[in-house]
Amino acid sequence: MKLELAATDDLPVLHALIESAYRGDSARVGWSHEADLLDGQRTDLAELDAALADPTQHLLVFRDGERIAACVSLTDRGHGLAYLGLLTVDPPRQATGLGRMMLAAAEDHATADLGAERIELTVIAQREELAAWYGRRGYALTGERRPFPFGDRRFGIPRRDDLEFVVLEKTLS
Repeated sequence: MKLELAATDDLPVLHALIESAYRGDSARVGWSHEADLLDGQRTDLAELDAALADPTQHLLVFRDGERIAACVSLTDRGHGLAYLGLLTVDPPRQATGLGRMMLAAAEDHATADLGAERIELTVIAQREELAAWYGRRGYALTGERRPFPFGDRRFGIPRRDDLEFVVLEKTLS
């Protein structure tokens, strides 16, 4: 599997993929979604464009032929730490191993291109099945919790008022 950096021309398709995997009825085709917790958008084109312009962020895509089938974002947080976000797999292709391959490729990229020794990520606490999936791949809960950005519609419209993030971390070899 080869990840490549996203390009500006990829953003409309990438945005549609992310929204389809995280929100609404299209997300329910896969197992990993936030459709029962959040309405509204997961991200927007301006945020994705800003990620491309930021030298500390690497927005990576996996193409199946010409089609983008998956993506992931890595941010260099300095001091050997990378932040992983937006791990997205086209909903019909979830549970096929593509997510595991994307995660492994992202870890390799973080080590080789960012000099990362550790990766952290956040998961909405109520998504226990997703935290467990990362746990099976070597990520451990740190005990840290971070607040959900209530009131910022850029991150969605919560369907409940108790959302928060748990932090997971993995040491890279």
